[in-house]
Parts: sequence; C-alpha cells; structure tokens
Amino acid sequence: MKKRQLYQNIWEELSSEKGMIFLTGPRQAGKTTLAKLISRGYPNHFYANWDIAEDRVRFLESPLFFTELRRKDGSTPLIVFDEIHKFRDWKNYLKGIFDDFHKEYQFLISGSGRLDTYQKGADSLAGRYFLFHLWPLTISELAGTNQAIDDFLDNPLHVSMDNTREFHDVWNDLQEYSGFPEPFLSGKKTTYRRWANTYTKQIIHEDIRDLTDLKSIVDIETLYYLLPSKVGSSLSVPSLSRNLKVSFNSVQKWLGTFESFFLTFSISPWSKSIARAIHKEKKLYLWDTPRIKDPGARFENQVAMELFRAITSWNDMGHGQFALHYIKNKEQQEVDFLIVNEQEPLILIEAKLSDREPSAALKKFQNQLNIPAVQLTGEAEFYKLVSNKAQKILVAPACQWLAGLP
Repeated sequence: MKKRQLYQNIWEELSSEKGMIFLTGPRQAGKTTLAKLISRGYPNHFYANWDIAEDRVRFLESPLFFTELRRKDGSTPLIVFDEIHKFRDWKNYLKGIFDDFHKEYQFLISGSGRLDTYQKGADSLAGRYFLFHLWPLTISELAGTNQAIDDFLDNPLHVSMDNTREFHDVWNDLQEYSGFPEPFLSGKKTTYRRWANTYTKQIIHEDIRDLTDLKSIVDIETLYYLLPSKVGSSLSVPSLSRNLKVSFNSVQKWLGTFESFFLTFSISPWSKSIARAIHKEKKLYLWDTPRIKDPGARFENQVAMELFRAITSWNDMGHGQFALHYIKNKEQQEVDFLIVNEQEPLILIEAKLSDREPSAALKKFQNQLNIPAVQLTGEAEFYKLVSNKAQKILVAPACQWLAGLP
C-alpha cells in the first residue's frame, strides 16, 4: 500500500500557504498514521493527543507546553494536536496559539469530528486555517494511477485497461473488508467483522454520546442498523420515523449526526434543466461498505465513495466548487450520480453491477444536459463507447475508470 501519498501531496500544497492545517475524516481512517508520516519530514516535531490523559492534563495545566519542544536544528517545528476538538474550548485555544505562534510553528490539527462545523458557538477560526479530508482507502488511491485534474476534466471518458486483474482484486477486497486500513490490510473476513462491531459501538456509544446532547442512544443505533437496506434508494425520513416510532425531527437530527461523525454521507437531487425532477429526498451512503448485503447497492455505494473522495479532494485543493448529486424524475427515471462544478453539470455516472448496455435514463438525461456520461460495471475486461446523438457514453469497468480519478 502506498504511504497515503495522495494526502501527503495535499498537505504539502496547503501547508506551503497556511500555518495551520486541519485534517479531518472518519475515525480509524488513518489520520494519526498520516500525521506521523508527515512528521518525518520535520526534524523538529511534537505530537499531543487529547484522548491521552497525560496530554489532556498538560493542555489544561500548561496550554503552551508545546513550546518546550526539544529541537534538533533551526527549522520550523511541526506541532500536531490530535482529537483536540473534544476540548470544550478548543476553538478559542487554537485561535490564540495561531495568532501568537503561526510565524514560528507549523500546526496540524487532526480530529474525527467535523472540525469545520463542530461547536459552532465558539469564536470563529475563519481565515486562520485550511482544511482537508482523509477518507478510507479507495481504488483511486491504491492504484496510484491518478490523472491530473485538468486532464480528467478535458476528457472524462478516458480509461486505461492496464492492470485489470490487480485492480479488480483490489476493488473486490474494498467491498469485502471496507477501505478502513485495519480490516483491509488484514484481508480476513473475521477481522473485518470484529472490527466493524467494535467500530460502530465506539462511535455511537462513546463519541456521539459524549460529544452531543443526544440521549436516545439505543434508537440512534437502531437507525444506523436500518440504513444499509436503504442505500441506493431515495431516503424517506417519514418512513424511518414511523419504523422507529420517533419524530421526524429526531430522525433528521440523528442522520445529520451520522454525517458529522463520518458514519455516512449523502447526496441531494439535481433539478436544474430536468423536467419533472424530484427536489427533496436525498440518497445516503455508508463509509463501511460491507454492511450492505445487496450486491447492487454495495456496488453503487463503493462507486459513491470513490466519487465523494475525489470531489472533496478537489475542493480541498481549491480546484473548484465541486458537488455530487443524483437525478430522478417523477416517472422514477434515475441516474445515480452527477458531478457539477460551480452549479454547472460536468459528467453523468451510472453504476450498473452487471448491465453493459447504457440505461435509457442515462441516455435521456445526457440528451437533456448535453454532457459526457459513463456507465460503470462490476466485471468486464473491456470498455466501449456508445453514441447517443451528439454525445458519447463510456461503458467501462468501475475499477479501471475510477483508478484514474484525480
């Protein structure tokens, strides 16, 4: 496995311009490992973790304890604060040290809560940091064959058929063991099951319980276990509230909490230039793909993760204002994904596990939007280009096309 080089590249770009960088993403996705990899490039580095009791006491008793760093040379030190968002006054603390020390130190702030949204009542850190996300492993990271973003945007229908067997095996492993490093690297289903059981309980029974004012932990856990069967369909909050016998607002709040703690992510429908489009219901996906039992839904979820990783990285790097949507009309015609930039559609993407012929909905919406389209399949050792009036549709193996994503 590469040493998270994709994310090290993002760090190098952002840290060259700003003295404080926030690193956020799901718990156990590898943030601490990445921080240590980054630290190797700094002769003078210091690490403190709020979850370690000794470090917590030092934060409280001597807030500037990082200034006691033992240096090896005169280069700028890197200070890493991990999980500091659990400190009640963390934003004020970081604001103070940035204002006083950003010319003397480089700061990396890592946390599994959403550092850009959590505890909004504290003083603003706006303008003092850049933020980037680290996600579970994806084929686009593991393959190491990423295109430059300008090349991708110029020709999104490009696909390489090199390393087909290797990429196919990696793709299957990601769906079998998840992209979280511990179970993925084990390559064992038993390890994945043990990890998954512990992981969910840690986040819901510890992080969510301790860091929010939510009380109905059993109902929240039940809601999460209901979600794998909802992947691939428009999510009905009223239906979930009836199943759980709780209010609509409670379910909405809990779903938002899952996103804040990186258990799930969601995409909204796109309606611009689409006749009779639906406007409200989102589609929800899990970061822990193997929880999804239906093969088609699991395949779509893995594609969604790859696309979501890509657009967040592009946004973190300042390449644009990218977003991921889906399209569905009142006749129930649907295309799984639409990538847009600054509210302008760029490319349609359909995930079909075994269908190698472009769907009627993909052709229809492509004609309406007049943009390139791709249909990704589960197993194939070839690709083809299908004409659709003035446009082309690429039908290709998901693992091959996604491996080239910037």
